[in-house]
Amino acid sequence: MLVFAKIKSVQQKISLLNKSTSIGFVPTMGALHRGHLSLIEKAKKENDLVVVSIFINPTQFDKQEDLINYPKTIDTDLSLLKSVFCDIVFAPSAQEIYSNDIKSQSFDYDGLEFQMEGKFRDGHFNGVGTIVKRLFEIVKPHKAYFGEKDFQQLQIIKKMVQNHQIPVKVIGCEIYREPDGLAMSSRNIRLTNEHRVAAPFIYKTLKRAKIEFGIKSARDVVNWVENEFKKQPLLELEYFEIADEETLQTIKNRSPKQKYRAFIAVFAGEIRLIDNISL
Repeated sequence: MLVFAKIKSVQQKISLLNKSTSIGFVPTMGALHRGHLSLIEKAKKENDLVVVSIFINPTQFDKQEDLINYPKTIDTDLSLLKSVFCDIVFAPSAQEIYSNDIKSQSFDYDGLEFQMEGKFRDGHFNGVGTIVKRLFEIVKPHKAYFGEKDFQQLQIIKKMVQNHQIPVKVIGCEIYREPDGLAMSSRNIRLTNEHRVAAPFIYKTLKRAKIEFGIKSARDVVNWVENEFKKQPLLELEYFEIADEETLQTIKNRSPKQKYRAFIAVFAGEIRLIDNISL
């Protein structure tokens, strides 16, 4: 496994590859867990070579304290990457990526950015677009892999690739969960014991909401979820929405031709957790 911190070095290595070598890419912010490894394992099966980036991107944090508190576990991350036979790791500094100008570009995602997370995290998706586009330009992968836990982000990256005509296939991968159903996230390690015990209620509620959606209106399901969280003193619901999978628009009138998904964001103490489920 080769580890590079400089853009020029990783590009030189990639340029030496045979032109027929297929490159799979998994961008991460480190603090790796089994969910990340599942993306890498899928990329290994589908490509000749896999590149993983580790970069805590400052421009996608709307709160400075979240950036400061984000877990930094580079030594553990590298050990995990070796265990799944990652080929190349690109772990640049913010200076390397942004030079002296750490700010986002502005992107138009055809309205996807104004839904759900976009209502609560100012500028977040401009930051995501900026770093993902930059990494695609550096690595030039054939396929890139993202977890569906950040489903809105996945749709936004697909839209960016389409709008900017970037030659990469973006692949969404199933949410990887703990045995008790909690979606794996780098933030989970910051949960207190008490909040960690309470957190699986999120997925339990999503599964029940899926059943309810089969027999009730979307508005009734939303009301039911909101009432369920009022009974949970350790969990604070930020939002629960049922939306069209493609447009991410909140459901108005249900259509049998559309695919819907339920999205949720919850605070467990100071830690913000998100999840979703296909309906």
